[in-house]
Order: sequence, then structure tokens, then C-alpha cells
Amino acid sequence: MKQGNRLEVSIGDQRLDLFNGGRWLAGYPVSTAANGVGFVEGSYCTPVGRFRVIEKIGEGEPGGTVFRARVPDGIWQPGDATEEDLVLTRILRLDGLDPANANTLQRCIYIHGTNREELIGSPASHGCIRLRNADMLELFAQVPQDAEVLIHPPHGVTQ
Repeated sequence: MKQGNRLEVSIGDQRLDLFNGGRWLAGYPVSTAANGVGFVEGSYCTPVGRFRVIEKIGEGEPGGTVFRARVPDGIWQPGDATEEDLVLTRILRLDGLDPANANTLQRCIYIHGTNREELIGSPASHGCIRLRNADMLELFAQVPQDAEVLIHPPHGVTQ
């Protein structure tokens, strides 16, 4: 992995922090899985452990771009009514580096923007790590491909 900016996600705090070496650069509220922590495909759980950003998707697309299968497919505007859990704005695609989370790429676990910004700060996703769209734009610009990502389990939980 490249040296430089890394991400740490605290499921217990529903927070993502950006670091460069040992220096904290920024922090963002997030929403992780409503179903908690886990590694099984189809569980809609957020995996924990060590990851890397294997792909950055959405560079140059407008904020609010809807991605379906990682391909731009329209624009969402605040107030647009939908019950769908949309993947918006940018995608940081994750690859698991530990035996337990090695299926993360196949599970399509991402860090991405969302149309459910009102739920940020509480567990509500289908396994991904959601950010507010403005935060996702800011974060995306600072995270290189191959960046290290650490996702920590809730406080007192070991995996």
C-alpha cells in the first residue's frame, strides 16, 4: 500500500477519520450497517479489519450522481422521493486484506454518498459506509487509490 493518507472508521462512534501518518486531518459522521458487523455475503453487515481502496469511482461526475453497478445513471436531487438506498456522488471501493473480510470486493462494500443523509450518525446502511454527499466529495479528493482503511468494531466487540 502507498504511504500517505489513511482512513479509520469507528463503528461504535459512527465516524470516519482521515489521517496522514500519525496526523489527524479531518473527521466525518457516517452510517454503517443497520445489521451490525459481519462478513457473510447477503448479511447486509459491515465488515471490520484491514482494507485498501482498490478503486476510486466518480471523478468529474456532478455531486448527486447515482451509481448503479458502479456506472453513472442519473442525478439525484435533495427532496427527490425514493425508497431506494442509492449510491451517490463518489465511490471508494474496498478490498479486504484479512482472511475474514477477503470477500469484501465481491460483496460490493463501498464508502459512498447517500440519499439518506438524515440517517448519518446512526447505523442504517446495507453494509456500506455512507457519508453526506458534500463530505464524500471532500474525502474523495484527499484519498489516494490504494489507501489503507481500518474499520474498527463497536466498542467491546472483538472479531
